[in-house]
Order: sequence, then structure tokens, then C-alpha cells
Amino acid sequence: MVSVGGVRGASLSRTSTRRGGRGDLKSFISTYYYNQLGEKNGSKMESMNPILMAIGASLLMSLVSLVGIFFFKARKKLLKEEVLTLVGLATGALLGDAFLHLIPEALEIRGAKETGLGIIWGIMIFFVLEKFLKWRHCHETDCHQGHSLAGMSLAADSIHNLIDGLIIGSSFMISTPLGISTSLAVLLHEIPQEIGDLAILVHSGYTLKKAALVNLSSAFFSLIGVLIVWLMGKGINLHQELIAITAGGFIYLAASDLIPELHRHQSKIKESLWQLITVSFGIGIMYFLV
Repeated sequence: MVSVGGVRGASLSRTSTRRGGRGDLKSFISTYYYNQLGEKNGSKMESMNPILMAIGASLLMSLVSLVGIFFFKARKKLLKEEVLTLVGLATGALLGDAFLHLIPEALEIRGAKETGLGIIWGIMIFFVLEKFLKWRHCHETDCHQGHSLAGMSLAADSIHNLIDGLIIGSSFMISTPLGISTSLAVLLHEIPQEIGDLAILVHSGYTLKKAALVNLSSAFFSLIGVLIVWLMGKGINLHQELIAITAGGFIYLAASDLIPELHRHQSKIKESLWQLITVSFGIGIMYFLV
């Protein structure tokens, strides 16, 4: 998630300066394209309707959720063997996103106490949600861990996409170059996460087609975020309130559902080491996208 920080246009350059020594790829791309677009095409692009451009960017972000289909189709013969590997990557991506992206941004915007409270709220909300999903499913049919895991993943991803939509919409309301640069930064973040989300759904028992359609439906929450900005104006700060809650949800999902799944499917030291590598790799991806 790019650090717009309540539609503060200058935060891109501040973030780049603060982290530039570490080779911040996402911030570099975001700042570079913002500067290039602003210098070369600023006056022409500012005449375009910002909300229409934000909607277009949001729809493009939604289509990114389908990238996992091509990944799985290309390796269909190894699908079952590799799903747990992707669950490990998803675990690392969720933890990395929470601790390297969301929590630092929430701390900068809201402060330590409110951020901590938001994380606790997120954990409690997803705890209650999982209880409800398990209760509902266990009353309808035989209990199965996959159903609640899929529901939790979709809920967390939907909130995350809503935040992305709020940020994209807010950025386009400030300026078109900033909106485009922000969208590019969000795109970098979404690709590995969407593959992980699809892996969770497939592991939970969904067919590849159904998993892709459900994942696409959650991706459209970014469009809802854009429409909220349009209805309430560019000063909307709702995404600030949701950042820490989303972080808590991601932490809960990884620690309560995905990590136990990895423990449940290990039988040899070699498999345990491979799981550790995949989780670490997922964290590493998010580290280089900070």
C-alpha cells in the first residue's frame, strides 16, 4: 500500500527520501512517474475527469485479481503439490504487509496508542467473524476448516481492497499524475498478494474457476472505495481508520488459520524447512515493496 497518508500529496517524496537508502522500489516508481507525468502532461491530464480516471484505475486493479489464474493454469499438473507452498507465501505476504506496510503507515498517521487499539479491534473483529462462519457452517453441514478460512481471507482482502480504492480515489482527486503514480504503486503490491489469496481459496476446497470469480468479486471493493471518495469528497480519511484494523485482521488470519494449516500438513524436517523458506520469501517480497 502506498503511503498517501490521508491524501497528502507530498508524502510520496518524503517517503522516498526517508527510505531511499534502502532502495525502495515501489516508492521510487511512484515518485518517478508522479514527477514525469506532472512535468510532461500535467496540464492536459488535469483537464480529465479525476473520478472517471480513478474508476478506470480501480477496474484495472480488480482485473489484477485474475493474474493467479494464469499462474495456476501454467502449472496445472503441479497444482495440488504447490498449493501449500503458495499458502506459505500467502502467510509471509500477510505478515509482511501488516508489519512492514500497514502498521508503520498507521503509526505515522494515528500514533502508537490508536494504532495498537485498531490492531486489537481488527483481531477481535476477525475472531468474531470466524466464530460466526464456523457456527453457521457447522449448523448447515459437517464442520470443515476450509470454509471459515476462505471466508476470513475474503473478508480481509475485501477490506484491504476498499482501502486501496479510497487511496486511489483520494489521489486522483488531488491530481491526475499523483493518482496514476499511486495506482502503479498499488499494482506492484497487489500481484503477489492476489496469487496468495487464490491459493488460500483453492486450498480451502474451491475449484480454480470458483476461486477466481470469488476473488474477483472481493477485488471490486476497490471500486466501492473510489465511489465513497466521490460521494464524500477528496478530504475523505476513512482509509486512515481502516489501516490498523486491516493489519490486525491480516495478523489474525496468518497466525490463527494459515500457520496452523502449515503445521497440519508437515511430516518431515525437509517439509518444515521448505515451509519456513516460503514464509520468509513472502515476507521478503513485501519488504522490497515497502
